[in-house]
Amino acid sequence: MKAVVYEKYGPPEVLRLKEVDKPTPKDDEVLIKNNAATVHVGDTRMRGFRVPKKYWIPMRLFVGITKPKRTILGMEVSGVIETVGKDVKEFKKGDEVFALTGFGGGGYAEYSSVKAIDGDEVKGMVVLKPSNLTFEEAAAVPAGALTALLHMQKVNIQKGKKILIYGASGSVGTYAVQLAKYYGGEVTGVCSTSNLEMVKSIGADKVIDYTKGDFTKSGEVYDIIFDAVFKISKSKCKNILKKNGIFDSSHSKVPKPKTKDLIFLKELIEKNKLKPVIDKTYPMEQIVEGHRYVDKGHKKGHVIITIDNKALKK
Repeated sequence: MKAVVYEKYGPPEVLRLKEVDKPTPKDDEVLIKNNAATVHVGDTRMRGFRVPKKYWIPMRLFVGITKPKRTILGMEVSGVIETVGKDVKEFKKGDEVFALTGFGGGGYAEYSSVKAIDGDEVKGMVVLKPSNLTFEEAAAVPAGALTALLHMQKVNIQKGKKILIYGASGSVGTYAVQLAKYYGGEVTGVCSTSNLEMVKSIGADKVIDYTKGDFTKSGEVYDIIFDAVFKISKSKCKNILKKNGIFDSSHSKVPKPKTKDLIFLKELIEKNKLKPVIDKTYPMEQIVEGHRYVDKGHKKGHVIITIDNKALKK
């Protein structure tokens, strides 16, 4: 099969299309014929090995000290089940699914093997695709939406609570805005000028353009401040956070996601309470351009990689 591999850390240009062995699913896995994947910021960080200093040693041990242990990136996919492991009872050949492939990656390929029993963020998890989403839209759900859900549950957002979401236009932020509204919060989104209308359109009650001034001098105070892009600190926000308010960051600890969480998100999507935001779409042959775009740090929601099996075979 064709896959995009990286055999050393570096810029987007280290990615290249290569013929590799098709994976064989284990007894508790399914083999997915992929239709779409994403350029998740986690993929770009692993590609360039850009991680916070405190995670440097454990991440090097996990992903590879001098070069990558797992050479195929891609944390999120959607597609059709090709083969089912003998212990898997929940799925069958032909099922349309979306999946978190986990830290092991494997999504930048024509096929991915993903754990389908008692899945987790490391080994992956699979759920039937929401009926009202395309494959491209469904691929954009697992990582960002799960992160946003776990953080909104952690801060216990409730009806009437005022929450400010910094980085409201990103892959985590767009879901955080919608989930905070779902739970009854009064949402203020912080983003750049070009994203103000989009953030309003997904439910934000108010928006602040961080390019036009200091959001901490708005005169408002909040019950919760959520940093969806890991760019601000609690100390920076002390003047706008209530005395017993909560500051949380997308990089702070949350419970490990479970398959039931992804099923819950699927149900919200099918009730039209949640939707992915797609910025750009690239074919897998142009994945280098997709990574370059995400590296600029200004994407709106998600960047999709389409996987056309017929085109790849030409």
